[in-house]
Amino acid sequence: MDSTMVTSSSSWGQALLRISPYTFSAIGIAISIGVSVLGAAWGIYITGSSLIGAAIKAPRITSKNLIRCYLSPLTVFAVIKLWAVAATFVIFCEAVAIYGVIVAIILQTKLDSVPKSKMYDPESMRAGYAIFASGIIVGFANLVCGLCVGIIGSSCALSDAQNSTLFVKILVIEIFGSALGLFGVIVGIIMSAQATWPTK
Repeated sequence: MDSTMVTSSSSWGQALLRISPYTFSAIGIAISIGVSVLGAAWGIYITGSSLIGAAIKAPRITSKNLIRCYLSPLTVFAVIKLWAVAATFVIFCEAVAIYGVIVAIILQTKLDSVPKSKMYDPESMRAGYAIFASGIIVGFANLVCGLCVGIIGSSCALSDAQNSTLFVKILVIEIFGSALGLFGVIVGIIMSAQATWPTK
């Protein structure tokens, strides 16, 4: 029974070693951009639904003030401030997707053509694994960052609808939450520096 397990585990190891390093690189680049965009979309979804609810429930923004031909300056200020809140958190969420696009472009420039005889050299495999790991790190860091920004943006929209003095305090927390994506980008760039392909 032990020999069966050893054969089984070695066959998995052999299967992984036979996958082209370019395949690992392509999957890493796809994860970097795809999961980052997923995180941004999820964050915008969470924030957007709360912003709509906050706009309806906000006591200072009533529907009759929006329907009138003449809007009071206070109502115009409240509407502009609500749109500023929406734009702020949507921009923070969009930055998460932009981080993924930037890292995907950086990882794409790391790809070099290698002769077929050196395709499975340890240096080629290390480069493929480095790009793969970089893409995974950036993608999932941006997924978590998008969720963080969306949840904080949601709570900020709801609290701003009740008490507008809380906006700046929650905005500071939002900035710290969006920095998580930058940490993922930095680690991803450091990991991609290991991607050196063998010379011809």
